[in-house]
Amino acid sequence: MSVLLFGVSHRSAPVSVLEQLSTDEADQAKIVDQLLQSSLVTEAMVLSTCNRVEIYAVVDAFHGGLSVIGQVLSECSGMGLNDLTKYAYVRYAEAAVEHLFSVTSGMDSLVVGEQQVLGQVRRAYAAAEANHSVGRTLHELAQRALSVGKRVHTETGIDSAGASVVSVSLEMADRRIGGLAGRRAVVVGAGAMGALAAKHLVRAGVERIDVVNRSLPRARRLSQNITDLGVASHPYLLDDVAAVLAAADVVVSSTGAVRPVMTLADVHLALAARDDDDRPLVMCDLGMPRDIDIAVNGLPGVHVIDMERIQREPRARAATSDAEAARTIVANEVANYLAGQRMAEVTPTVTALRQRAADVVEAELLRLDNRLPGLDSTHRDEVARTVRRVVDKLLHAPTVRVKQLAGAPGGDSYAEALRELFELDPQAVDAVAGGELPLLASDTDTQ
Repeated sequence: MSVLLFGVSHRSAPVSVLEQLSTDEADQAKIVDQLLQSSLVTEAMVLSTCNRVEIYAVVDAFHGGLSVIGQVLSECSGMGLNDLTKYAYVRYAEAAVEHLFSVTSGMDSLVVGEQQVLGQVRRAYAAAEANHSVGRTLHELAQRALSVGKRVHTETGIDSAGASVVSVSLEMADRRIGGLAGRRAVVVGAGAMGALAAKHLVRAGVERIDVVNRSLPRARRLSQNITDLGVASHPYLLDDVAAVLAAADVVVSSTGAVRPVMTLADVHLALAARDDDDRPLVMCDLGMPRDIDIAVNGLPGVHVIDMERIQREPRARAATSDAEAARTIVANEVANYLAGQRMAEVTPTVTALRQRAADVVEAELLRLDNRLPGLDSTHRDEVARTVRRVVDKLLHAPTVRVKQLAGAPGGDSYAEALRELFELDPQAVDAVAGGELPLLASDTDTQ
């Protein structure tokens, strides 16, 4: 079985398509449940962010698994399968591993080097684990991907060279209104993105940051955190958004809502209530789908910075040297991971071979006992030790060597050769792989 990736991201589709494919936790659980109903899919994980929707699945067959994933995602999104496949990309086996490692490292992000995707992958794995949809393969893959992402951010300068979507949008807003220092800001959405936006705004020297959220307790918590940092703040409910916008210079919104939380009417009311008609309003819409009605962008004095505009921003690219260093780390980690997986796959065959040899030895010793019933125990034990030493020495070189060879591409063919040459029962190999037979001490011998 191999990992199959079916995805749509900012690199393959426009924002409108990503909006249509956007999923919440309930949708993701539904997708996973439907995938696992197919006998072709044994594990599944959904990674859904503002810039991508990717399904990682362990499948028995490439084409069958691809058909199942495409159909399920089409049904859940309401998007026709033909339209969906126009924007999708597919990665299989080694290519799927490389892609996830690159994604987790921030190399495939809208803004290269951003760290938020690490947390997003971690949450995707946690959700899949809670839904009991990950087994050994996706568990090992996800954990290794998170480790690779941490290593890239620790060992390269890609963090400082890159920037988050939040920082890029606020830098664009800063240029638009001639500086954020001393301005009044509104953060709509008190989640992780909202908290990150608040930190950036505090560092930019804004005078006040009000928080608007669907639930007041979460708005209060974030507002209190802002106040603790020395900036004035007040929590509000979404129903009050028009009144709050009236005093704002810049708005940052990321709620995860399925429809706009700021309508054309809301912004009209806010503009009408402003003391200074000439004061511009910059609105950073980081929601996916959009938090701000697309028609708002046509209002005089309002400038909307949405994900499409951020995609066109040429800045905030990782320095060439840091990007190259990150790519090298990812490539090495992919090679090491795949070598380890291939070696792990050959281990059950080696174990089954040694078990077969042990069974043959025991059968021959039993035959010896039947032929020479008068053989004393001392001589019998010496014969047994001698036979076992001969078998171990004969098997040592080929089993150690096959493990070494298995680490190279195409190494699984050596395990197949062992199974054929020694007529190993496939069920015995599967039993070892499933943990039904114990590993023999000599199976870990690499001398």
